[in-house]
Amino acid sequence: MSLLTVGLSHRTAPVALLERVAVTGDALVKLLHDLRSDEHVSEVMIVSTCNRVEVYAEVDRFHGGVTAVTEMLSAHSGVPQEQLTRHLYVHYEDRVVEHFFTVVCGLDSMALGEGQILGQVRQSLRLAQEQGTAGSTLNDLAQKALRVGKRAHTETGIDRVGASLVGLGLTLAERVLGPLQGKRALVVGAGSMSALSAVTLGRAGVTDIVVANRTFERAARLAQSVGGRAVELADVERELTSADVVISCTGAGSVVIGTEMVGRAARSKPLFLLDLALPHDVDPGVRTLPGVTLVDLESMQEAGFGDGQDGGASDEVAAVRSIVSAEVCEYLRAERAAKVTPTVIALRAKAADVVETEIGRLVTRVPEIDGRLRGEISQTIRRVVDKLLHEPTVRVKRLAASPAGDHYAEALRELFDLNPKVPEAVTRAEVAEVETDTTGRSGEEDE
Repeated sequence: MSLLTVGLSHRTAPVALLERVAVTGDALVKLLHDLRSDEHVSEVMIVSTCNRVEVYAEVDRFHGGVTAVTEMLSAHSGVPQEQLTRHLYVHYEDRVVEHFFTVVCGLDSMALGEGQILGQVRQSLRLAQEQGTAGSTLNDLAQKALRVGKRAHTETGIDRVGASLVGLGLTLAERVLGPLQGKRALVVGAGSMSALSAVTLGRAGVTDIVVANRTFERAARLAQSVGGRAVELADVERELTSADVVISCTGAGSVVIGTEMVGRAARSKPLFLLDLALPHDVDPGVRTLPGVTLVDLESMQEAGFGDGQDGGASDEVAAVRSIVSAEVCEYLRAERAAKVTPTVIALRAKAADVVETEIGRLVTRVPEIDGRLRGEISQTIRRVVDKLLHEPTVRVKRLAASPAGDHYAEALRELFDLNPKVPEAVTRAEVAEVETDTTGRSGEEDE
């Protein structure tokens, strides 16, 4: 089995296409199960955010996996394959690990270094676990990626390199409205992005923050945390009449703020709307209304926000790239070493079988050997076998951690006719293997 990533992002596709491919809610659950049911896919998780849709999978072969994922994305989105494939990128095996770590550290985001991706990946993993589509391979990979992302944000200043999407949007809002101190804001939604929006608005000096959400209790919790007030989603139109800034990110999958709704709100001052949802929360038609400015992901992409923010010279970016590089090497080394362990265990189990067989044969042929002598002979034979196996097994583990190291395990299996999947062999050799790993030498060498 091998790791595979197939995806598209703000770097490879227009927002309009990302919007069509993005999946949330029940559609996301169905896509997970449809992918998992394919004969080439054994594990799958999907990271679907405002600027990327990526499928991470464990597959039995490259071409079969790529075809399965591409066909499923096309079927679920309604985008023809020939149109979709022009914007897809594919990573396989080691490149999956490097790409995933880079993404979770915020180096591949529209707003360089943004930390929201950590929560988004955590949610993606949790959903895949709940739906039973992520097994040990993807769970280990994602958990490691999250730890790397947290390390990057803790040990470097990557958070300061690029502003978040909210920060970028509010910069544009100030160009339209002037300083935000004393302005009134409406936040539609109560998820992680909405929470970030509310906090950022407060820091910018916005004095009246209103939170609207389909679930009022969640709106109330968020509003309380920023000293604002909560309203029902049905009250959005009323709040539009007094708001200066509206930030919407609900994940509803359909328009929440329509052109007619905004038009009906009697206003005497400019209105700035920031739509961070994918698909859109705000009808693009509001741009035709006098005094209304709409900024969404597509317009930010067209304006070039998020492109080239590091200039390749940022110390923080360089530091994060160094962390990613080191963590990728360590992850791959550990994975390669782990793959040879069943073969080493099988070799020790086979050796143990030979020892037991020969001791049994000796007892049968020379029954007059007393118990003490029999014990000494048995111990000597086992010690000889342990010493003969110690150096080759230590060396093959070390070699297996290098690129193409799996060839050494293959050679060992071929030379000794080993089957590392035999349960009996694994069970009988596990204790001896653990002892050898712990001491770094054969257990009999101290005697």
